[in-house]
Amino acid sequence: MEEEKKSLNFIEQIIEDDLANGLKRDQIRFRFPPEPNGYLHVGHTKAICINFGLGEKYNAPVNLRFDDTNPEKEEQEFVDSIKKDVEWLGFKWDKELYASDYFQQLYEWAVQLIKEGKAYVDEQPSEVITEQRKNPTEPGVESPFRNRPVEESLDLFERMKNGEFEEGTMSLRAKIDMVSPNMNMRDPVMYRILKRPHHRTGTAWKIYPMYDWAHGESDYLEQVSHSLCSLEFENHRPLYNWYLEQVSDESKVAPKQREFARMNVSYMITSKRKLQRLVAEGAVTGWDDPRMPTISGMRRKGYTPASIRNFIEKVGVAKRENLIEIQLLDFCVREDLNKVAKRVMAVVDPVKLVIENYPEDKEEWLETENNPEQENAGTREVPFSRELYIEREDFKEEANNKFFRLKLGGEVRLKSAYIIKAERVEKDENGEVTTIYASYDEKSKSGSGTEESLRKVKGTLHWVSAKHAIPVEVRVYNQLFTVEQPDAEKDVDFLNFINPESVSTIQGFAEPSLKDVAVGEPLQFQRIGYFTKDQDSTDATLVFNRTVTLKDSYKPE
Repeated sequence: MEEEKKSLNFIEQIIEDDLANGLKRDQIRFRFPPEPNGYLHVGHTKAICINFGLGEKYNAPVNLRFDDTNPEKEEQEFVDSIKKDVEWLGFKWDKELYASDYFQQLYEWAVQLIKEGKAYVDEQPSEVITEQRKNPTEPGVESPFRNRPVEESLDLFERMKNGEFEEGTMSLRAKIDMVSPNMNMRDPVMYRILKRPHHRTGTAWKIYPMYDWAHGESDYLEQVSHSLCSLEFENHRPLYNWYLEQVSDESKVAPKQREFARMNVSYMITSKRKLQRLVAEGAVTGWDDPRMPTISGMRRKGYTPASIRNFIEKVGVAKRENLIEIQLLDFCVREDLNKVAKRVMAVVDPVKLVIENYPEDKEEWLETENNPEQENAGTREVPFSRELYIEREDFKEEANNKFFRLKLGGEVRLKSAYIIKAERVEKDENGEVTTIYASYDEKSKSGSGTEESLRKVKGTLHWVSAKHAIPVEVRVYNQLFTVEQPDAEKDVDFLNFINPESVSTIQGFAEPSLKDVAVGEPLQFQRIGYFTKDQDSTDATLVFNRTVTLKDSYKPE
């Protein structure tokens, strides 16, 4: 029992303490509350995994609630993408809810606060309100409308709702404490006028609640027991609690807000505004560009849900922010793909190899394994013929004894096939090798059981039969940025750090079985790296994205 307590993270310890102090297990409820104003990114995966992971641990429901309080930036497209991302990560929510479900209740509660003298309509522009708040060491200045009669605020607030006033002319503010050292408590705005159509409520509302007002009350209405958010909301917690105190019933669960460190990953940015700029200014092809740190981008690049969940588990739940090395994410992706990716043969920088003593009209279908890491992965057959493609870097005319690939006069085994010996080469006018001519040992066929087949040679090469090869377009992705923290320098535009070599496209050849793989299916191009078929593929052109290289020197602690 003592060991189990030591293994708890600080959020789990809070929940355990609450259970010990009277919270009933069936009262535990969580939520993941994204704003539908952009695509989810790598930083959101932590919040998703924490909330849904706790739901699994405590067998508690987890709501997917969209905090859709800003119609200027929210779209159904983002709602749909968020749902797809959460499902892809392997999580199921209990209820799909929206802050807009509660607009009427929030309005009625706001009216109640006005009647109780705890809210008022302010006719000052937002910049004046900001100026009057001053700073944490200087007392704020009260609005001249702070003590206006209740009936007057009630009338104006209703007329705001009815659309009688222009945007920016009025707002509803909570009357709390203009001298509080916490700036969030200095009469925060609860409602502003926005005459914009909402993606769910249409033109029904001319006023919209501010995030701080809607968020906590939505938690309360859903009876969320633990409202978990990132550290930037820590100083919002007193306001969260103050709002709840105004409307909560003692017989119901009062949500408890607690904060964890957000996740920052090197060479990535997690600002929706900056991600929007990357898309809008054409630095990437869209929200799902494989170079983007969005979940849809990572999915398209070939990351797996298991690898991302394992990454979050290794990062852990902390109270202090730090920069996570992207190599840890790559390690987790590589570790999972090694277990699940089918091994296939593709050549991305081809040079022709002709086996001169292999009959010209002969072809064979040779058995090869799909994945040695999977016991039941089975085998498949690949075609073999006289003319093949191999990787250009796998051949040198002359090389020392440490070069275990093909060289003139040297022998290698062709994967699942025969032992060959390079005899001579043909070159173009620039001196570049265009064709390698080799001979093969007919009795050395892999798996045949002959003495020759058991002979050991130091190198094994992958290959593709030229007669059967299918052309493929291979997109090699590198980091989108050239520095670890592209948005760390406030005076320098992060776009200055875009890596001009973040993607390159090469043409290669692959074994014919790749015609039938599904978009998104994980593959290992043997001896090259991990790849996945891209959605841009057509019958005429198959496109494969590099997910991650085959090996890396990174050692996770």
